[in-house]
Amino acid sequence: MVGQRFVQLLDGHPWFKVTAIAASAGSAGKTYEQAVLGRWKLDTPIPEAVKSIVVQDASIVEEFAADVDFIFCAVDMKKDEIKALEEAYAKTGTPVVSNNSAHRWTPDVPMVIPEINPEHLDVIAAQRERLGTATGFIAVKPNCSIQSYVPLLHALREFEPKTVVASTYQAISGAGKNFADWPEMLDNVIPYIGGEEEKSEQEPLRIWGSVKGGAIAPASEPQITTQCIRVPVTDGHLATLFVSFERKPSREDILSRWASFSGRPQELGLPSAPKQFITYFEEDNRPQTKLDRDLEGGMGISAGRLREDSLYDFKFVGLSHNTLRGAAGGAVLIAELLKAEGYIKAKTSAQ
Repeated sequence: MVGQRFVQLLDGHPWFKVTAIAASAGSAGKTYEQAVLGRWKLDTPIPEAVKSIVVQDASIVEEFAADVDFIFCAVDMKKDEIKALEEAYAKTGTPVVSNNSAHRWTPDVPMVIPEINPEHLDVIAAQRERLGTATGFIAVKPNCSIQSYVPLLHALREFEPKTVVASTYQAISGAGKNFADWPEMLDNVIPYIGGEEEKSEQEPLRIWGSVKGGAIAPASEPQITTQCIRVPVTDGHLATLFVSFERKPSREDILSRWASFSGRPQELGLPSAPKQFITYFEEDNRPQTKLDRDLEGGMGISAGRLREDSLYDFKFVGLSHNTLRGAAGGAVLIAELLKAEGYIKAKTSAQ
């Protein structure tokens, strides 16, 4: 599903064009249209520009890398296999923008939300040295669920959040499924998503970390505890947050910081960057997944229900689109940032 979102988002992109597609050996040799026959999951049709592209074998690294300036990677493989595959591509001098989790904790691989930690791209120099390449590298996108609350917390970092309780209510597309694939989810809630709570508690600390000695050193605070629940909606991850601060802000302070927050993508005017990164809804019943997940083309973050709490300082709700901001769209925005900052360049002047 994430691969299909990449194809959809890159159709007509002002900077990038899909020139090659690779997958497992079982799909190699088919056109993209043939390879996804009966498996296309999006509401929009397959873009005409990619239908006739012949799928290559992703394991034939040198051959595939020769056809592209950089790669988006979203594969269903074991972590060790993904690490090896992505590093093999990077060693050909080809940048890899990964949607996979395999390299999220590799010390010299930046894991980036472009509005929050663009400075982590500095670690790429050390990674290139380790891999023995002048131009190749790997950059990764963090877990989809944390996009619904990490931006909201980041905008309040000056008040030093110290304790965070988060529960995420996650769409079935986060598992790469729709209701036709997963009829058991109709009229159902599953209170467990394997590995998701660990990622949701730990990955924010890496995003808030710092570059030291050619590696990312994770932050030590805030303390985060989570529960991650699968709910019967197609797209959109909603989070409820309870937060205590070292320096308690006022409600007006919080709303002001959310309204004014922007980052490097907005400064650079990147094509996929939302104009308004965080939007607060005053209505008691917003944000709603179905109504608000497509805010800013699915790249904006929604917030609502901000109020003081009897046990913590404040509680509120956040929402993000999990396959756009949280997955393929977030990776496209990372690639745009990498291009704008000079990390991704055409391999030849003719391209």
